[in-house]
Amino acid sequence: MLDIFTVSFFGHRYIEDLIILEILEQKVEKIISELINTKEYVEFLVGRDGEFDQIVSSAIIRSKRDVFDGNSYHVCVLPYTRAEYTKNTEAFDKYYDEVEICEESSKAHPKGAIQIRNRSMVDRADLCIFYVKRNKGGAWQTFNYAKKQGKVCINLADNVF
Repeated sequence: MLDIFTVSFFGHRYIEDLIILEILEQKVEKIISELINTKEYVEFLVGRDGEFDQIVSSAIIRSKRDVFDGNSYHVCVLPYTRAEYTKNTEAFDKYYDEVEICEESSKAHPKGAIQIRNRSMVDRADLCIFYVKRNKGGAWQTFNYAKKQGKVCINLADNVF
């Protein structure tokens, strides 16, 4: 039976400092490459709600290309069906290995759907990787939820430099 290691990523929607963006991208790519090299199979769960999510998805694609892509899976988890996805399904399907609509959040009010989706991603994860610099917002709420659930968490904001 295949041993699947699931990693979920969460971070602030906006990252103002371009230097930090570059450092984060390098750190994320290093972690992803390490996971691909050391785990039997890695499932990467990522949203599509901001700059951190973009950094992560780009790093996953590069790592899969540069390291090895036969033992990992890149999943975009959307909180509900979005017009962006409906209008560009083919492009999404080329970029991600799979696009998934979170069942729990798809039934919720849109204002609460992202947090419900995030909690679902935490619940599935063996490891949660964050970029949480501010003590407010959805990423911070998800970070606190993950810690309460006893998940292994890495907050890249703790050691950016």
